[in-house]
Amino acid sequence: MTDVTKEQVLETLKTVRGPDLEHDIVALGMVSDVFISDGKVYFSITVPAERAKELEPMRLAAERVIKEMPGVKGALVTLTADRKAAAAAPAARPAPNPPHGHAGHDHGGHDHQHHAPAPQQQAPRAGKIGVPGIGAIIAVASGKGGVGKSTTAVNLALGLLANGLRVGILDADIYGPSMPRLLKISGRPTQIDGRIINPMENYGLKVMSMGFLVDEETAMIWRGPMVQSALLQMLREVAWGELDVLVVDMPPGTGDAQLTMAQQVPLAGAVIVSTPQDLALIDARKGLNMFRKVEVPVLGIVENMSYFIAPDTGTRYDIFGHGGARKEAERIGVPFLGEVPLTMNIRETSDAGTPLVASDPNGVVAGIYRGIATKVWEQLGGQSRRPAPAIVFE
Repeated sequence: MTDVTKEQVLETLKTVRGPDLEHDIVALGMVSDVFISDGKVYFSITVPAERAKELEPMRLAAERVIKEMPGVKGALVTLTADRKAAAAAPAARPAPNPPHGHAGHDHGGHDHQHHAPAPQQQAPRAGKIGVPGIGAIIAVASGKGGVGKSTTAVNLALGLLANGLRVGILDADIYGPSMPRLLKISGRPTQIDGRIINPMENYGLKVMSMGFLVDEETAMIWRGPMVQSALLQMLREVAWGELDVLVVDMPPGTGDAQLTMAQQVPLAGAVIVSTPQDLALIDARKGLNMFRKVEVPVLGIVENMSYFIAPDTGTRYDIFGHGGARKEAERIGVPFLGEVPLTMNIRETSDAGTPLVASDPNGVVAGIYRGIATKVWEQLGGQSRRPAPAIVFE
């Protein structure tokens, strides 16, 4: 079987008409860079923001012609919206609030259906609707790498689960997906009708990660639109079922991928992970500012590796200084969610794919994560679903 080339893909896409029905989508410059891996073809089609819904048949047509090519095992095609493309089109009318996946489930007194509606920031545009069946999507983010963000995301998700909620986790780190290892899941997900992907599952969590779709050895040289395309695919074209919370493990830092995710996904809020050192707190501030810019509520700060517990005596040592994140949270007026100690078994269980909340549910650290999960859920309970900020690509 010969490998499919980008040129062949573009040649095939010339059979798909653009919105003007006269020219094809390649001639109109609507197709992003094409990425091919393991027989799967990834690309996005740029359309005016307010026409995204009506142009869905065009996306389906593009996906269909690529899937029919010899040698193609699958195609991930998404629509991305462009402000410049939108500028020429008439302004969209304010859309009604999108329906939410399930009617109010009352967990611990937080019945989402009964909050007063949030003030309308702006009319939600096409493509900015929530994901059917998912009550709230929260991001776990950090201003830089190496602060234990993914470990925190996994244990937070398991803490929410232990508190009686239905939970999924989306690994949004395209370049360094860690969920397969942290949750000890291998193999490829199955597909329904060759399109919708079934999430993987372990410890009662539904999980999706690029690590399940692309071989670990594949060097991921992805440009912006392809990252957006893959992320939206993993969010919207996965059979999540009914979830109370979807935890999104964001890539570290505050670059384009993070901003895109914050702009395109209807996030109910963000959790910032930091360590006690001042340097890490400066980085945490970057993360806070990014979410504030795109009007995503910050649910609070978690101080990770807050203090060291000696494995032999259980004595606590504040080897990194102490209380920096709590002071910072007070200073900028966001909730402080909790301090997670540095212990040998957090590192060991993370590497082994047996997270502490699942492997030692009655331990001290699992109790800390469950407490953080409770605070996060309380923060969400005080907020009604709001339309996400409008999607803009400069």
